[in-house]
Amino acid sequence: MDLSVLIPARNEMFLGKTIEDILSSIEGNTEVIVILDGYKPDPPLKSDPRVTLIYHTESIGQRAATNEAAKLSKAKYLMKCDAHCAFDKGFDVKMIQEMHDDWTMVPIMRNLHAFDWVCPDGHRRYQGPSGPCLECKKPTERDVVWIAKTNPSSKSYCFDSTPHFQYFGEYIKRPEAQAEITETMSLQGSCWMLTRDKYWELNICDEKFGSWGSQGIEVAVKTWLSGGRVAVNHKTWYAHMFRTQGGDFGFPYPISGAQQKHAQNYARDLFFNNNWPQQTRPLSWLVEKFWPVKGWTEEDLKKLKANKFMFSTRKLKLGPGESEPTEDPTKGIIYYSDCGLDEKIAKPVRDQILSISQEKNIPIVSATLKRMDFGTKNIHFPSLKRGYLAMFKQIMAALEHSTADIIFFCEHDVLYHPAHFDFTPPDKETFYYNQNVWFLRLKDGHAMHYNVNQLSGLCGYKEALYTHFKERFELIEKEGFSRRMGFEPMTHNRIKWQNMFKLGTWKSRYPNIDIRHSGNSTGQRWKKSQFRNKKLLIGWKESDTKIHGWGKTIDLIKKL
Repeated sequence: MDLSVLIPARNEMFLGKTIEDILSSIEGNTEVIVILDGYKPDPPLKSDPRVTLIYHTESIGQRAATNEAAKLSKAKYLMKCDAHCAFDKGFDVKMIQEMHDDWTMVPIMRNLHAFDWVCPDGHRRYQGPSGPCLECKKPTERDVVWIAKTNPSSKSYCFDSTPHFQYFGEYIKRPEAQAEITETMSLQGSCWMLTRDKYWELNICDEKFGSWGSQGIEVAVKTWLSGGRVAVNHKTWYAHMFRTQGGDFGFPYPISGAQQKHAQNYARDLFFNNNWPQQTRPLSWLVEKFWPVKGWTEEDLKKLKANKFMFSTRKLKLGPGESEPTEDPTKGIIYYSDCGLDEKIAKPVRDQILSISQEKNIPIVSATLKRMDFGTKNIHFPSLKRGYLAMFKQIMAALEHSTADIIFFCEHDVLYHPAHFDFTPPDKETFYYNQNVWFLRLKDGHAMHYNVNQLSGLCGYKEALYTHFKERFELIEKEGFSRRMGFEPMTHNRIKWQNMFKLGTWKSRYPNIDIRHSGNSTGQRWKKSQFRNKKLLIGWKESDTKIHGWGKTIDLIKKL
């Protein structure tokens, strides 16, 4: 046997079609080994002597399933691929003809147009979540078309200094990328090939990374740092179906922000600190080999060489002409507190945030004035005194240590509804405020709402947020805090910031509860007559009984 194609599969509707495509495309001595990881395909797969099927009643994880498939192989080469791919005719022979024993190789990656949604009137909608026709609202059925689109086609990949996967469109314009076999710094992860001996020698699917995440980085970096080469074979291709739209068209394996963070942190510790025992080259060698690299600065490379690497905080944008699909952005929470609030209020708030974090797999980074066992990471500042400078330093530190793409601000005296975290910012250069918030007066249960932009309801992309809060902190450190500056970024034009961003708002389905108590750092007005500018009081409501989504105000007070 020359090649074993390994397919870890879980909840895959197109596994049968993928196997059928592989069998019709191979021209060499090639087999397929499939691990059914906690599910049985419906309809059942067709029997074929070239296909081996292993079924698990419970999922063991994508990496573990790939390793199990590899153990069953006796072939010289292994190719791992996802269970929703199409292949070029003779891809196996074309790949083997160009292989070397210390290489990892991938074909050019195309996008797979697997199906359309079609209604009785013939209206078509491109693959995505199920639902009625957008034009006539009639029910739709899936029509499998299985087309390998020629554009876009991906030929080069890298990772930024997080580390996070990136398409490397800039590299393919360089002279060295104009051959039939070219080098790539990293991989996409949905398909790659190497010898079986190298697979086990390099522990190419290290289960310590977790079930899923950073696999393309792991495979590529291990190959490069052990003295090998990672190449793209332009003589052949495969097509991968991307499904990042959620609903019933999401990832087959459960993917949480915490899992992705774990994989990134493990990769960072292993490779960025040169802790992988089998490497003969430092990671800085690989970065310099492909320099300049998308998502890296000279300062990042300098830190990498000194083994003092910190998470990067710069903006990353697609290069000119790049149109490849990207992964869904990850979400994170930053929690900041001076630790001076009565625990009768602070603990129920933390418990609520923690419950949401666990339910929605959104990791928490906390920044506090005292050490606190809260979140995946706690940064504490015991020497800082409570105040505005301290608060903005805490925010800046939490942002710097979060590995998420999107950040939700959380404060110690706001009860957040799970619906708040369903929002995804549509623009990376805009700061968004959730205006669906009710103020709850703790002493008597009176509640009031109007559309207001508050720091406690802020959400945006980390890179933009960090850029602003770093500038804000440095200005306060130099000139002191003034009310003219305000707390909420981009809500007025009284300060001419060096880095300007846009202002946006949204309203979650259910509101957050801002608890008003004797220790609030800002006062609260409860009557319209107390506001000088009545134009601000849009959507004014009051209640002494209940808040939609939360129940009776008196019951809320009892919990606090």
